Amino acid sequence: MKRSTTQILARLRELMLRAQPGDSGCIAAYIVPSDDAHQSEYQCQHDERRSFVSGFDGSAGTAVVTTDSALLWTDGRYYQQAEKQLDSNWVLMKDGLTTTPSIGAWLAKNLPRGSSVGVDPRLLSFRVWKPIETELNAAECQLVPIERNLIDEVWGADQPAQTSNPIITLKLEHSGVTIAKKWEVVRKQLKDKNVDALVVSALDEIAWFLNLRGSDIDFNPVFFAYLIVTSDELLLCVDSSKLPSDFAQHQTENNVRITILPYASIGLEISKIVSTKESKIWIAPTSSYYLTALIPKSRRFQEVTPVCVLKAIKNDVEIEGFVNSHIRDGVALCQYFAWLEDQVKRGVQVDEMSGSDKLESFRASKDKYMGLSFTTISASGPNGSVIHYHPKEETNRKINDTEIYLCDSGAQYLDGTTDVTRTLHFGEPTDFQREAYTRVLKGQLSFGSTVFPAKVKGQVLDTLARKALWDVGLDYGHGTGHGVGHFLNVHEGPMGVGIRLMPDDPGLQANMFISNEPGFYQDGEFGIRVEDIVQIVPAAHVAHNFANRGALTFKTITMCPKQTKMIKKELLSEVEVKLLNSYHQQVWETLSPILSREGDEFTLAWLKKEVQPI
Repeated sequence: MKRSTTQILARLRELMLRAQPGDSGCIAAYIVPSDDAHQSEYQCQHDERRSFVSGFDGSAGTAVVTTDSALLWTDGRYYQQAEKQLDSNWVLMKDGLTTTPSIGAWLAKNLPRGSSVGVDPRLLSFRVWKPIETELNAAECQLVPIERNLIDEVWGADQPAQTSNPIITLKLEHSGVTIAKKWEVVRKQLKDKNVDALVVSALDEIAWFLNLRGSDIDFNPVFFAYLIVTSDELLLCVDSSKLPSDFAQHQTENNVRITILPYASIGLEISKIVSTKESKIWIAPTSSYYLTALIPKSRRFQEVTPVCVLKAIKNDVEIEGFVNSHIRDGVALCQYFAWLEDQVKRGVQVDEMSGSDKLESFRASKDKYMGLSFTTISASGPNGSVIHYHPKEETNRKINDTEIYLCDSGAQYLDGTTDVTRTLHFGEPTDFQREAYTRVLKGQLSFGSTVFPAKVKGQVLDTLARKALWDVGLDYGHGTGHGVGHFLNVHEGPMGVGIRLMPDDPGLQANMFISNEPGFYQDGEFGIRVEDIVQIVPAAHVAHNFANRGALTFKTITMCPKQTKMIKKELLSEVEVKLLNSYHQQVWETLSPILSREGDEFTLAWLKKEVQPI
């Protein structure tokens, strides 16, 4: 579980002594973010620098190395995982706890005055850079961009190459809107904001806007590129060798012409626009400090990009695809859980990894399947308490009838992306496990049925999912809901639901799709999470309509039963019982005709048992 980082840290500290040009080339600390140059949540192997230097391979975290200390900041999803993976060189800083200082505050307190802190400016967003810089400056220290990446130098020849896989076109039957129509909307916003150009660095925004998909990052249908949008040009900085053979036809079908430039030329192209145009340039605060610094401060317009918001509000074709892909996915999930319950009941050995593989095989048999949307969290017993656990040979446990089994999984289909969690017990759960499960379910039902005013921030709704847990002093250390891309990233902004404010949240709007996933985790014993994907839709029969602001609610599109044997019915209200029974009736009416048509009587019998009213 723990990999020694002693030699890596020693080599890094040698490089820190001469990281800057000139006589005073030493830096007192080096920051290693999780990000790639596009601030992606997940990285290709080439960009897994924080994992390489620290040994911690969770998707979120930042490493800080000084001459005599090594620290890792990560959030509550990863506390247990980090404790298991970090060796004795490292100190875990539990981000999100009131007792944990920020990176900037810790450095300001622990470094001598006049110290320099280095970081690759491509790997830190402007939004993250500024508060660290401010805290360091207050302590008479400075944050300095180090153009050469020190981790890459330590890694050397063993560092995997940057991926550059073929791009595919997404036809209008799946994308729903041409590039030209998307450009028309963005062009209007550029005019309204009086800006000359929009710089897009987020990979999912580029893929969505251009109706293209890739595979440069596992599970994420994106490709490495930058996009510059002006009123009369689309400039795509990308490795031209990966463009699809039908790219010319794709441009014709989408009524656009796209200028192709080298991937590495993005800095030069931004500088050209700065020198040849007079108005401001739009760049998101989530873009890298490196790209942002190329634009003079007086010329920057820094807001979430219009592409990001447009992408979050699904069009009619995307909506239809989301619904249909979740139905196919629901069939695969039912087939897996029916099979798994039977295997466990008959004493046939199934472990976390073989179970995960079996689920993938069911999904792979479905129409329009393109791959998984993330590594399956197939977690038995204590492994379920590790929020973002995924099985490995050294942690693999048998799935049995004495422990809770948590399965969080999803798939990429040409017409949608899925993400669903179900928690099951194939034997007799304890009274506390049943209570915890029921309180998680109460929160999920409450959140999923709430009515709220249009454009309310997601953070406002978070307490609804936690209240039943909070009533008895329980909680969970992750958000309640995240956006979901359309055959794109399984985690999508700019909206979200959680305790923390989402700084770019434009407010929840009709036809956004988000997750509904409260949970509870008993450290070292078990984990519980129940997750659906929900569509935001207009609410019917609301008397006052929030003074014509508009009333919204959620429509669940995930189609898979929630295990009722785990429920303590006396804890559910009459309304909650009706909500659950109504959902199960919908699942039955949606999936049973498909299973009957396919002749899958085995799964059909399991489904009928699981959707019985309580």
